[in-house]
Amino acid sequence: MLAKVRGAKAKRRQKAKAKVPVDRTGARAGDVARKYLVEAYGCQMNMHDGERLAGLLESAGFESTADPADADVIVINTCSVRERAEDKLFTRLGEFRDAARAVGHTPVIAVTGCVAQQEGAALLKRSKLIDIVVGTQRVKQLPMLVTRALDEDIGPQIDINPHEDVSFPLGIARRGDAVKAYVTIIEGCNEFCAFCVVPYTRGHERMRPAAEILAEVRDAAARGHREVQLLGQIVNHYQAPDDGACDFAALLERVHEVEGIERIRFASPHPRHVTSRLLEAYRTLPKVCKHLHLPVQSGSTRVLAAMRRRYSRERYLEILQEVREAVPGICLSTDMIVGFPGETTADFEDTLSLTAAARFHSMFSFKYSPRPKTLAIKRMPDDVAEEEKTRRIVELQAMQREIQSDLHAQSVGRVEQVLIDATSRRREHELSGRTSGNTVVNLPGDPAWLGRLAQVRITAAGPNSVRGEVLEVEG
Repeated sequence: MLAKVRGAKAKRRQKAKAKVPVDRTGARAGDVARKYLVEAYGCQMNMHDGERLAGLLESAGFESTADPADADVIVINTCSVRERAEDKLFTRLGEFRDAARAVGHTPVIAVTGCVAQQEGAALLKRSKLIDIVVGTQRVKQLPMLVTRALDEDIGPQIDINPHEDVSFPLGIARRGDAVKAYVTIIEGCNEFCAFCVVPYTRGHERMRPAAEILAEVRDAAARGHREVQLLGQIVNHYQAPDDGACDFAALLERVHEVEGIERIRFASPHPRHVTSRLLEAYRTLPKVCKHLHLPVQSGSTRVLAAMRRRYSRERYLEILQEVREAVPGICLSTDMIVGFPGETTADFEDTLSLTAAARFHSMFSFKYSPRPKTLAIKRMPDDVAEEEKTRRIVELQAMQREIQSDLHAQSVGRVEQVLIDATSRRREHELSGRTSGNTVVNLPGDPAWLGRLAQVRITAAGPNSVRGEVLEVEG
């Protein structure tokens, strides 16, 4: 099978090279550029990594395409936080194989991201469709590896080099959102929570210079992006390496001064690093959205200790109270894991009671799945039955759905400022946007309003979003 696939690729590339010469950037003669397709899965940081991968390829002379059958190279940027994300990679590879057979087209396929860093050469053994595997700290090599694969047909290439401290190339991005701009401020993580694979796939914590961050924010504003989202594994642990006076709160102040930026969001903070300075930034900086995503992971102090989260249930609830007292009306969201090793029925009841007390505006909840290299997989047996995990997450999500429905119902009749950030693919003249508190608002309107702030009266509510009517929109 491997020989046949490589042979087919060699014939196609030799034919292409004979007809269309290629220069050193990867572009074809006659200004006919090679084409790429990037697919990214997972968190906001992964999606932004996909934008930066696209920027790297375009800097090397490639052009974007949305059609796999038209792509000379397909890049799959993977996530390793959940097991199903890995399964999605191999499902997608099979779909690309079938599509290639249908049209007689064989693109170069590169796998990047956390699964690439985690699995390395094992990916090549599992799937013979992969040409390139690039780790999280080596992706700036991608254009060179892709060009070699297209021109030389040299066989599979792998570059993960986990011991070389080379940050992801920053400041190069082909942004896919016209309204929001993601800006990474931290790479890696030093927390080593027992369930989390990120420190092993992203490396240790590396802070980006404040001057670089602000330059990228200004560039995004100049290109019309009105909302900026600052990203990092522990975003509120930021301390500028080029300015000792610039902690995360000070960075928010500096981003707030950038003309053209109307909203500032960030993800994901850690409860341990919620400081009085951060709460003061919420109080004094109008552009900082009144929404805080604060992952708790469990409502049980015993489980939190096993997870190495370094706070108790009681301390987390105290933090929520401090946040709400400092910023009245702030909307809170969280992450929750059920079925962590050793989690008893009583522990899960603690999670339910914390959820009831916290009344989160939204929640991302997951069943625990063992991740490679983590402390949990090394020392803690996965002893909660899958059926019990399912029962627990269904009960938790049902409770959270009721809370969200109630909170959204309370907003009916209220007038909210909404940044319109999307148009509907299914309904003509249907738009959506978000409040400062991050509630999704669906509304009728003109597609030309994309990117504008509007005053919207909430008219109806559901568990996941609300509906409104526009009272006034920016000219």
